[in-house]
Amino acid sequence: MTPDFTFRLLATDGKARRGEISMPRGAVRTPAFMPVGTGGTVKAMYMDQVRDLGSDIILGNTYHLMLRPGAERVARLGGLHEFGRWQGPILTDSGGFQVMSLSNLRKLTEKGVTFRSHIDGVAYEMTPERSIEIQGLLDSDIQMQLDECTALPATPEEIERAMELSLRWAERCKTAFGVQPGKAMFGIVQGGDIAALRVRSAQALSALDLKGYAVGGLAVGEPQAVMLDMLDITCPELPADKPRYLMGVGTPDDILKSVARGIDMFDCVMPTRAGRHGLAYTRRGKVNLKNARHAEDPRPLDEESDCPASRDYSRAYLHHLVRSQEALGAMLLTWNNLAYYQSLMQDIRGAIEARNFEAQAAEISEGWARGDIPAL
Repeated sequence: MTPDFTFRLLATDGKARRGEISMPRGAVRTPAFMPVGTGGTVKAMYMDQVRDLGSDIILGNTYHLMLRPGAERVARLGGLHEFGRWQGPILTDSGGFQVMSLSNLRKLTEKGVTFRSHIDGVAYEMTPERSIEIQGLLDSDIQMQLDECTALPATPEEIERAMELSLRWAERCKTAFGVQPGKAMFGIVQGGDIAALRVRSAQALSALDLKGYAVGGLAVGEPQAVMLDMLDITCPELPADKPRYLMGVGTPDDILKSVARGIDMFDCVMPTRAGRHGLAYTRRGKVNLKNARHAEDPRPLDEESDCPASRDYSRAYLHHLVRSQEALGAMLLTWNNLAYYQSLMQDIRGAIEARNFEAQAAEISEGWARGDIPAL
């Protein structure tokens, strides 16, 4: 481990990058998928399980943690690592996306945003400085700037206004963050689906010389093709020697195609949320355990998997748990899904190192296209 935050590229294959982020709390192998620990926990999982699946880093949510149990309380209890018993690196988002999407009666100004909690209606103010302060109280290792994420579709005028505001907030966040050895603050590229605005945002953020850069405002309602076009435009404008993080993405196919365009880090609630709703991700594609065809199927989800949830429990049993709304069903399918995502990331890293990423990606996609094994 290093006393400071560093990133180095270990291999490339086309635009796909294999790298490593080093921080005092541990190394993050990239491309990396970060399980989402919204409220200080990865839902339906023990932290030991998350670590053992190969997760080097998890994500915590500033908005939810500031509302409950409160950032100051987490700080008094030793920070998020001690509070949640996760000793590896943690990235916290700024809370901006949730403020914009979940909160009622919000009011946006140059200073920041005032809003009411979706839990109890209590009024709060979130400014760039307060967002960084909260993330510091949580003691996260990578902190995100506060930005305004505009849902698509939106007017060009609205997208430009939000992008320019986010740039000004990035400068304020950098000042508030200051110098914190071993930690990093990332800027967030905005600009919606307008190429010129994405380029402008990326170039302005690059001039701030931050330790990493995220691409935000994608996977918010636009088609995948639009997201990929924006990555094709944005990634070349970002420093090659800094990590690139695509926020809130996504499906395994999204990840595969985004790595091919130079993205290093991902997060998404999809694998955990799907697990709680009876949907499994596998190398043969998605499997809906609610379907009656699994009711008497003794086979596992994936007999070749290293994950006990995937290998040792029958589809019939998983179907029973899901249909009965047993908590164990959500636990096992979440375990399976995170195992699959981390296995996918491991395969991607290995393929980039071996310089056969394109062929490996095609093979993975073909497995999804062939689909699940027929029912008995």
